[in-house]
Amino acid sequence: MATVVFADLVGSTGIFERLGDETAGRFVTQLTTAMSRTFEQHKGRVVKLLGDGLFVTFPVEGDAIDACVAIQKRLKDTPVYPGGNGGPVQMQMGVESGEVVEIEGDCYGDAVNTAARLADLAGAEQILTTQRVCDAVDARQRQQLRSIGPMYLRGKSETTDVYRVQWQPERDLDATMMGASMFKPAPEAHLHLTAGSQTLRMGPQGKPITLGRDAKTSLTLKDSRVSRVHATVEWRGGHFILNDQSSFGTWVYVGGQSAPIVLRRTECYLVGKGIITLGCGRDADRPPQVEFNVLA
Repeated sequence: MATVVFADLVGSTGIFERLGDETAGRFVTQLTTAMSRTFEQHKGRVVKLLGDGLFVTFPVEGDAIDACVAIQKRLKDTPVYPGGNGGPVQMQMGVESGEVVEIEGDCYGDAVNTAARLADLAGAEQILTTQRVCDAVDARQRQQLRSIGPMYLRGKSETTDVYRVQWQPERDLDATMMGASMFKPAPEAHLHLTAGSQTLRMGPQGKPITLGRDAKTSLTLKDSRVSRVHATVEWRGGHFILNDQSSFGTWVYVGGQSAPIVLRRTECYLVGKGIITLGCGRDADRPPQVEFNVLA
C-alpha cells in the first residue's frame, strides 16, 4: 500500500511563452526542486519529475495531505515568478492510496492512475482526493475534506467519491459542499439550462442535450473558447450528468461556491443550481456560460 500524489503546474505553456524557454526552464527546475524538498520533509519519495510537475509516493495518507497543503500555502504566500510577471504560481494536485507496484524505480497501479486523473481534474490551487484517503486520515485532516460527490474519472467505469481539501479556511467559509444526501436519485427531477435568451428543459429519460459552438447543438454558444460539441448532459442512474468533451475544459460552480469543479474530459453530477462556463473560468473576460437548475 502507498499514497500517490501528482502535482502539476497550472498554465505552464503560458509561462514558457512569457518568459522564454531558458528562463522558464530554469524557473520550473528551481520550483520542482523546492517542492521535492518539501515532499521529502513530509516523508515522501519523489518517484520522478514530470517536466512541470512531480509524481510522489508516501507510506501514510496524512503525510501526503499535509505535504500538499504545505506547498499550496507556500506558493500562495511567496511571489516566485521571475520579475513578478504573469500572476501567481499555482499547482493542481491529486492524491490517492492503494496497491502500488514498483518496477525499476517507477510505480504502477490503479492508485497511480487515479491520482493522475484527480490532478487533471483539479483547478488551480486545488487538492482533490478520494473516499479511501478520507477514511484513512485523522479527525483533524478529515475536517478539511469536503465532498464534491461521485464522479466518473476518465478510464473508469464506476464512479469515484471525490473530496476537495479545504486548505484556505478564510476563503472556504461558504464552502458547505455537496453531501451524500444531495445525490439520492430523484425520479421526478427536471433540469433547466439557460444561456442568454435560450432555455431548455430536460426531464428524466429525456434525450441528451449538447452544448457547443456548432449550430446543430441543443444549446449554442458562439465563442471561440467553446468547442464545436463542448459538453453533453444526460440522465443516467437517477442523476443529470455533465460530460466534458472539449479542448479547453468546463468549469462548474455549484450554488454559491467560489471554487469550481473543473472538468477535462471527465464528468460530474449537476445538483441544485449554479453556473457552467465553457472553455474558461467565470473570472475570464465575458465567459460563455450556462445557468443550470435541477428541480425535484
